[in-house]
Amino acid sequence: MHLFATVLLLTMLVMAIDMGPMKIAEEARTCESQSHLFKGTCVSEHNCASVCETEGSSGGDCRGLRRRCFCTRPC
Repeated sequence: MHLFATVLLLTMLVMAIDMGPMKIAEEARTCESQSHLFKGTCVSEHNCASVCETEGSSGGDCRGLRRRCFCTRPC
C-alpha cells in the first residue's frame, strides 16, 4: 500500500512540474495624456515623442484637429 501511495504521489508531482506555472494572457494597453511641456501646434511626431520622453512617458503622438501632443505609456 505504501509503495502504491508513493508511486501515485511521485506521478502527480511529475505531472504538476510538466504543466509549469499558468500564465494569464494580458493585452498590452496604452494610456494617453496631453503633454504638459509641449508648446504650440504638434507637427512633428518625433518632437512630440522627445518632449514626452522628458516627461517620463515612452513616446508621443500628434492627435486631433487642433494637433496637440499626447504622451503615451503602458497602463
